[in-house]
Amino acid sequence: MADVFDVFKKTMMTGIGFALKTKDEVEEWAKELVTRGELSENEGEKFVDEFTKRYEEARENLEQKVEKTVKELMKKWEVPTAEDFAKLKEEINALKKATGQISDSTGDEE
Repeated sequence: MADVFDVFKKTMMTGIGFALKTKDEVEEWAKELVTRGELSENEGEKFVDEFTKRYEEARENLEQKVEKTVKELMKKWEVPTAEDFAKLKEEINALKKATGQISDSTGDEE
């Protein structure tokens, strides 16, 4: 399973790297257009602002999709979550308390 996560992680990092490079290239391209007089400074700023806005929207959308996919995979592969472990810890502490292995009310004695 670790291999699948490694491949997935490497793929995502590559995609993010390309996206960041593209963003930097668009900003540089807009600066060049302004320098050459093909765009006014105001138009160049608007273009970069619009691109940045759409870039952030796409990044957030991608982030949500990745999170959803990972959660679905974890559920499919029955990988326990932090919440699952917390519930188990509570159950173990309750059992210890019921059998007299824990005497305090917090259940943290171990």
